[in-house]
Amino acid sequence: MIERPILFNAEMVNAILEGRKTQTRRVLNNTHPVVTGFVPNGERGYWKGTAKSEQVIQQYITTFPFTIKCPFGMVGDRLWVRETFAPVNLYGEIALAYKADSDVIRVVENESFQDDDGTINYDDPRLEKYSFAAWADDVLSGTEGNWKPSIHMPRWASRILLEITNIRVERLQDISDEDAKAEGFDYSTHPSAIEMGYAIGARTNFRHTWEQIYGANAWNINPWVWVVEFKVIQGGAA
Repeated sequence: MIERPILFNAEMVNAILEGRKTQTRRVLNNTHPVVTGFVPNGERGYWKGTAKSEQVIQQYITTFPFTIKCPFGMVGDRLWVRETFAPVNLYGEIALAYKADSDVIRVVENESFQDDDGTINYDDPRLEKYSFAAWADDVLSGTEGNWKPSIHMPRWASRILLEITNIRVERLQDISDEDAKAEGFDYSTHPSAIEMGYAIGARTNFRHTWEQIYGANAWNINPWVWVVEFKVIQGGAA
């Protein structure tokens, strides 16, 4: 089992925490090695080609006894979520604040930071680069301190751990209404529907948000995407 990081924005973090999100789609990057095969003795082998066209990808999928090599891992591997966070002072204790839902967790709750007596080990080298000076309430209210981008979150600060349950490759526009719901999108209560002022379906909500992230024409390009299905191992609604 291997663990890899994965980034989610605040909206999708909340969907995971609330148990509404069990899938994510990411554009297939043709610069990655694409095909993973299995040699006769059961050891894993890699074919270092790149998929330059839809025809090549389809040939890999339908003709050869190979599976696409996903950069996020394989079934059974785990993904630790990177999200926007901030080191904070919580009434005299060092803690981490999470922007998505304003949750604050004391560092001492992470057992790997505890001394034998259960108190915080302030000499742990993982803490050296972080200042816990800003008060938690001030960071959450925006009056003091700064949020750290998700890309800079270290493994120890991650509060959400996912396990991959399925991986496939498909065209973006092949997403169904049910899969759009599994992506964390619903109907009129979704922020994108509220923004536009009227209720729209889950699939249209997904399209609208995809275009906000990747650009106005991103849906029409209809790229190949990784579809990664997962379950929550730690954090959120398991």
